Amino acid sequence: MVGGYAGKILRVNLTEQTISTEDINLKWAEDFIGGRGYGERLLFDEIDPRIDPLSEENKLIIATGPLGSTTAPSSGRVMVITKGALNGTMACSNSGGHFAGELKRAGYDMIVIEGKAEKPVYLWIYKGQVQIRDASKLWGKNTKETDKLLKRFTHPEASTLQIGPAAEKLSLISNITFDGRRMAGRTGIGAVMGSKNLKGVAVKGHLSIRVADKERFAKAVYQARDILSKDAFSGKGGAKYGTAVLVNVINKAGGLPTRNAHDAYFDNAASISGERLTKDHLIKAEACDSCSIACGRVTQITSGKYANNKGVGPEYETIWAFGAACGVDDLDAIVMANYLCNEYGLDTISAGATVACAMDLFEAGYIPKSDIGFDLRFGDADAMVEAVKLMCEQNTDFGRLLAKGSYRLAEHYGHLEFSMSVKKQEFPAYDPRAIKGIGLEYATSNRGACHVRGYTIGAEVLGGLDKSSYEGKAKLTKKLQDLTAALDSSGICLFTTFGLKAKEIAELFAAATGFDCDKDEFVKKGERIWNLERIFNIKAGFSADDDRLPERMEKEPIKSGPSKGEVANVSEMLSEYYSLRGWDKNGIPTDKKLKELGLEGLL
Repeated sequence: MVGGYAGKILRVNLTEQTISTEDINLKWAEDFIGGRGYGERLLFDEIDPRIDPLSEENKLIIATGPLGSTTAPSSGRVMVITKGALNGTMACSNSGGHFAGELKRAGYDMIVIEGKAEKPVYLWIYKGQVQIRDASKLWGKNTKETDKLLKRFTHPEASTLQIGPAAEKLSLISNITFDGRRMAGRTGIGAVMGSKNLKGVAVKGHLSIRVADKERFAKAVYQARDILSKDAFSGKGGAKYGTAVLVNVINKAGGLPTRNAHDAYFDNAASISGERLTKDHLIKAEACDSCSIACGRVTQITSGKYANNKGVGPEYETIWAFGAACGVDDLDAIVMANYLCNEYGLDTISAGATVACAMDLFEAGYIPKSDIGFDLRFGDADAMVEAVKLMCEQNTDFGRLLAKGSYRLAEHYGHLEFSMSVKKQEFPAYDPRAIKGIGLEYATSNRGACHVRGYTIGAEVLGGLDKSSYEGKAKLTKKLQDLTAALDSSGICLFTTFGLKAKEIAELFAAATGFDCDKDEFVKKGERIWNLERIFNIKAGFSADDDRLPERMEKEPIKSGPSKGEVANVSEMLSEYYSLRGWDKNGIPTDKKLKELGLEGLL
């Protein structure tokens, strides 16, 4: 008997105000695992890839994996799958926390949200009952307030997800927040939820999840946890400094994009480092369900103009976005900008990168001061925070423009070359001129520029592989993209791959579900998922022309630091990458590859 799954899908149609359940498709579960893979297979089957992401026809799927709510390490991930509002790609964003476990224990592997409610509503799921409730008292509240109210209105031990005011106003860079403190960001999934007038979901579980082979699973869990305990990051480093420990590491490698990527070395990196955050702001580390890494940060600002503010984060990407990308070395201001985005529900990577883009456009003379209301220059911490406020509140034309992300900002002022984005999504905190493999990952990522679809940094910077060489990077990128697609679908955290390999993760999956699966088959499932995403994007109108980096990466050499003089040339790797994937020269999966993966007839 198959284990690991709750076995049911909850379907809610907000237009019709109907609720139904259905059994999971075991063939899809075996082929696409769960979470990201199963959710995307379902979305592919049920929507036209050409629809407007903010239309009633789009669907929002909240999904767990088969390892979720088990004792597998770091198995608290929940996925949100939809057609992304920012760029129209197949979107899947994930978050940690406790929602995934509660949803599974409530008896559901996923929720499919359809249609659009006439007025703001929220869902309450408990003991087999599902209610669509009036959310008029929640609309306009920030994410922390909404989480508290949802728990008050339902159950104090419920887990929640919610959108903030940014998503209510359909910001294209808005998040979905879990329990007021964990965020699924990227691609504007919050706006899709906002477009459906769905303010939140509360769920409380009461069931247990059975695994197929208890003894085998317990052995696999023990081995996995033992491996993770001996790794430098997942053992102790994650809890001590969080992901922000990378600020100094990446800067030392000459790969920290600085001042909207005019450079890749930030002189004042030490002042915004994880070590500094731990010393001056950290209250405690925080862990998700079944996680021993505890990379989450609970922080506060104790002095200065932002004193007495408290919240969660920031993590590495956020510190970079409001710090080096904006030329800002004031950690208090960076932490404050992070708190604002958390409460309003904005993706901090896109938010910070968009402010950096605006600073660049302003200094170049393309944005008049009258549009902003103040000078917006690199290095000005106060101006950075004020720009974030404009973006959060969206009460001015410029604030509303910022809330659409850097691509549309740069497009509005006639200079797209100032947006450091791929497929309209801002790239994160690793410079592809200095670290070649991550450039290919940004260019080919199915949801736009992204580091967590294939984290080549682990091998290129932390693992000793030559970061400045193109050799072997196409193979590395494909391998990591496929493994990550499978990992995301299983329900465990990407950070487990600092210690675990495909072999250990496949064993966890096989023992939990009972499906026959070794490491090669597990990675093959990831390859199937990756190709499904590619097919969706092709049908949505994307092509090989979209697999490219911003012009600045190819034409403007890094100015200083260890990678001085480097530029990126993705074309050196792209043909090999397409070939390794079994795609033609235009980046389209061949009939042979589709048949091999069981995807024939879908393109």
